[in-house]
Amino acid sequence: LQRRFDENFKRVKGAVERREVGKPIIIKLCSRDPSPPPFQYVKGGGGIFTDMAVHDLDMSRFLAGEDPIEILATGSCHIDKSILELEGSEKFDTAACIIRYPDGVQAIVDVCRQSSYGYDQRAEVLGTMGMIQTDNVYPNTAKIYKNDFTGNADMPYDFFLSRYNEAYVSETIAFCEALVNDSAVPCTGEDGLVALIMAIAADKSAEENRWVSFSEIVQGVYCKNPTECQLVAQSDIFPEGFRPKSDARDLLLPNIDVQKQGKDGSRNSLKEVSKNLSDERS
Repeated sequence: LQRRFDENFKRVKGAVERREVGKPIIIKLCSRDPSPPPFQYVKGGGGIFTDMAVHDLDMSRFLAGEDPIEILATGSCHIDKSILELEGSEKFDTAACIIRYPDGVQAIVDVCRQSSYGYDQRAEVLGTMGMIQTDNVYPNTAKIYKNDFTGNADMPYDFFLSRYNEAYVSETIAFCEALVNDSAVPCTGEDGLVALIMAIAADKSAEENRWVSFSEIVQGVYCKNPTECQLVAQSDIFPEGFRPKSDARDLLLPNIDVQKQGKDGSRNSLKEVSKNLSDERS
């Protein structure tokens, strides 16, 4: 998650923390690669949300300074039609997400595997008192002024190692300093795990065309039985909003037909069972 160490994104983060643009309302992030990766890279890579958008999803959380609640995602293919034969989100070369945060803050992410004008990585935060945004990074600041063109003399960096060279150096230094000083690392294992859960939730949302809560993903992975679920719910390995329900009764699937009538069939059934058991014991 090297973008957390990039000076451009760090400046936006600082502005949010210092309330330079007021309270955040909307966070916008885009990530567009210069050209699509080879077919063999995409195949088995987990899909566009986990191998690409995961960085933007993490950056939305980094800038928001809060843990997200749920996500809505969609994807399509416009560039490399050969990947349409792949499964799930591996067949997408373009995708978009809306992430809902506390206090009504929304983050909007769009990613695409091809950008004809170079590596496009930008961030924007709209607040109640203003807006702050980053621009792409260029090899130099030279500009050309002609009667038919005015702008940068050269294209933005076209490779992530060039674009984030300084960020990788800063990230490595921060990690080494944490080891030497026995201090906390700026980017933790929890941050990486949360970003992955967000990407998996985006994948599920795109597949099922609905909002997906992040606790739903954790519950689906760890809650094979009520005991395991309760242990995870009581652990601090996940943010509070990502933890599954600790009450085993909440794991029961509701009776949809009864629920439509304004009743929770599963809880009513459970209450009846509990009542019968109590009657038998008495």
